[in-house]
Amino acid sequence: MADPYATLGVARSASPEEIKKAYRRLARQYHPDTSAEADAETRFKQISAAYETLSDPERRQRYDMFGDDGSRAAGTGAGAGSGANVGFGDLGDLFESFFGGGFGGGARRRGPRSVAERGADIETTVRLSLPQAVFGVKHDLEVFAAGPCEPCGGAGVEPGTGHVRCGTCEGTGEIRAMQRSIFGAMMTARPCGRCRGTGQVPESPCRSCAGEGRVMRSVTVTVEIPAGVEHGTTLRVRGRGEAGARGGQAGDLYVHIGVEPHETFRRDGDDLLCRVEVPLTQALLGATVAVPTLEGEDEHIELEPGTQPGAVHRIRGKGVPKLGSRGRGDLIAAIEVDIPRKLSGEQRDLIRRLAELRGEVVADKPRKRGFLR
Repeated sequence: MADPYATLGVARSASPEEIKKAYRRLARQYHPDTSAEADAETRFKQISAAYETLSDPERRQRYDMFGDDGSRAAGTGAGAGSGANVGFGDLGDLFESFFGGGFGGGARRRGPRSVAERGADIETTVRLSLPQAVFGVKHDLEVFAAGPCEPCGGAGVEPGTGHVRCGTCEGTGEIRAMQRSIFGAMMTARPCGRCRGTGQVPESPCRSCAGEGRVMRSVTVTVEIPAGVEHGTTLRVRGRGEAGARGGQAGDLYVHIGVEPHETFRRDGDDLLCRVEVPLTQALLGATVAVPTLEGEDEHIELEPGTQPGAVHRIRGKGVPKLGSRGRGDLIAAIEVDIPRKLSGEQRDLIRRLAELRGEVVADKPRKRGFLR
């Protein structure tokens, strides 16, 4: 396996809190549902595996002593070409975990853990109009997920009762068995199936939720979508995922944002782009032209005489609010000149006269008449 310290980018002397902070930062960066990195899924698995090793004190100690999370220690003899300087006390701890007390003293058993379990994360997609994405909106989502059981308050037991020690594993959360091999007696351990490794079982399971502390139901979640979100943005709403089992912490809700195309405006980062069509005469002689805005009120720009098709006018502060900061982008209007397809006789004479004054040669062919005209 890869070096978990290098994977998380922490020193070998890092504290548990430093390891946890590094894991959370990298997990957010490379989560497959939100990251644009090509190898996000692979990196996320490596980060999770590294955190599993370093967050467990015993596994971290074995890795520091033997590497590969202790796997080399299980497959080789003591000091077999490794050059490791390991004392008998350390070997005793190691063999005790594998063979159940062969080096003085009985096997150590971990104590029961909490019966509460964190709820699963859930995700959904929301389609927004461009104005909703630009200015923000409160959106009600119908989510079908596990929620706290009301009769037991999420505890998973009948009111007035609690949890008692599991009789199957005697409260240890583990089922241990002795196996014999060519190396001698080996102790194996697996989580207790009855109590799910917690060491505790309901004294009287809640009849409404069968001891889970949660039930499936449809709930309405109001999500406040901030101004400036883009198509493809994912929002995390803490604690609005599935309820945890037996009073555990709720998971999170991930909201994927989709933005519908707009008939007038197109977004480019924090700027809004639009096209403004003006008559040929206004482009030639200049004019004051109205430009639409996403708010619905027109802004006005001044066209200089001789404005060319494709000319760009920038209106400051009428674009998209900057997500997570102050200020707004700009509204950029591209000028399109409307060339008339039909001219009256008088208009044609005026254009012909203009061409003569400018010394320009034009075809000015008469329009073909139909068979009946």
